Amino acid sequence: MAGTEDTAATTDKAAEDTPRPAEPVDDLVSTHHTITAHGTELAYTATTGRVVLREEAFTDGKFDGNVAKAEVFLTSYVADHAQPGSRPVTFAFNGGPGSSSVWLHLGLLGPRKVVSGDAGALAPPPYGLADNHETLLTYTDLVFIDPVSTGYSRAVEGGEPADFHGYQRDIETIAELIRLWTTRHDRWLSPKYLAGESYGTLRAAALADRLQSRYGLYLNGLMLISSVLDMGTIRFTEGNELPYSLFLPTYAAIANHHGKHGDRPLREVLDEAEEFASRDYPWALARASRLTPTERQEMVRRTAELTGLTEDYVDRVDLKIEHVRFFTELLRDQRKTVGRMDGRFTGWEPDAAGERFTNDPSISGIQGAYAAGINHYLRAELDYANDLPYELLSSRVHPWSYKEFEGSQVSVTDKLSAAMRANPHLKIHVGCGHTDGATPYYAAEHVLARLQIPPELRVNIDLKYYPAGHMMYVHEPSRIKQSADLAEFLQR
Repeated sequence: MAGTEDTAATTDKAAEDTPRPAEPVDDLVSTHHTITAHGTELAYTATTGRVVLREEAFTDGKFDGNVAKAEVFLTSYVADHAQPGSRPVTFAFNGGPGSSSVWLHLGLLGPRKVVSGDAGALAPPPYGLADNHETLLTYTDLVFIDPVSTGYSRAVEGGEPADFHGYQRDIETIAELIRLWTTRHDRWLSPKYLAGESYGTLRAAALADRLQSRYGLYLNGLMLISSVLDMGTIRFTEGNELPYSLFLPTYAAIANHHGKHGDRPLREVLDEAEEFASRDYPWALARASRLTPTERQEMVRRTAELTGLTEDYVDRVDLKIEHVRFFTELLRDQRKTVGRMDGRFTGWEPDAAGERFTNDPSISGIQGAYAAGINHYLRAELDYANDLPYELLSSRVHPWSYKEFEGSQVSVTDKLSAAMRANPHLKIHVGCGHTDGATPYYAAEHVLARLQIPPELRVNIDLKYYPAGHMMYVHEPSRIKQSADLAEFLQR
């Protein structure tokens, strides 16, 4: 029988013979293009590929070097023949968690855009791409970032992807990429902006604080599209009645779009819904069983009238309308559901009597167009080849860790407030879709009103509204207006 020393030696020899993963390297590719945007021809360089992120490692207080941790995929657009120090740069990402940046990239900001169609008039496969003549590249260079496990971003070979699937690690990773890109491209004296959508707005607010406190990198502005800075405003959890009130104006907007209010103008309906959601409705929810029969009947009637639901349904759910149940119930008489991301979209379920839909028609309606667009574009037009699947919306990031918020709601309002107080020049643009059933506009207003900033800084906050949903830019009139609003924000 071999001794333990022989066994240990064999194990050590096997470890030595095991090939180590190759040291990862950046695989960036650059191409040159022109586009006519805002009536002017613009020449630009597109660079796409994966950047290796490294981390300083220590053992017993001794420095072990910079260890590769992740390969993060990005696509940048830099205008040619411009002075880098004077031209702004915007770092953009979507949310999820688990979403790549494809939506902002090919939907709103970049020089090329997906041809997806819109609610009620979706484009058929195989879809297409077109020049985005309203691209924000006219006013700012652009860097689109895919967080780890989205797009082509991955942990390094042998690494643990789960290490990056959480609030704090995500912030640290994206902040380091922004610092690295800014340094390598000599852009520390450029005006700098972040553009985030959905969870990306929570990420952007936390990044503003992280970049300032960790690197001394101060931003000029944040573009928060379909904002959620406090998860407590959108999560229907036991004992939290706030979302019922904050979603109600969105329910009214969706009901109005589907003809539940006759010919009443949307603005008239929203004014009434906002007034009800700010006063009588939360009062009724708080009173609960203490409402008199007459009071309850009146609350049921008004809630049903605004949301487009039947009085019987509102009564049976005890005045508390959860959002997915609403999307499933509103058009039940037509055997249709409405979208969560965008309530203008409709779809079907195999069980027309189900309580909660199993598919969001506003995602399934456009996902194919964006998948086809990005997979074609990166390889055929930007010359980047990678055989990995491009992860548009990845479930691999779940469960997402919020361990830093154990015992409390997930909120970054304190970090955004701190960033604004420390940097009084930081400007905030917030874009809201009226039919966005994921991050309702009234919740965004609620959170912004509670930022802990002095009154004189409130002029730095700019809110804009669009008659569409979460990705409001799939609605062409909204896309045109939103592009103009963002351009104006950059020039403030």
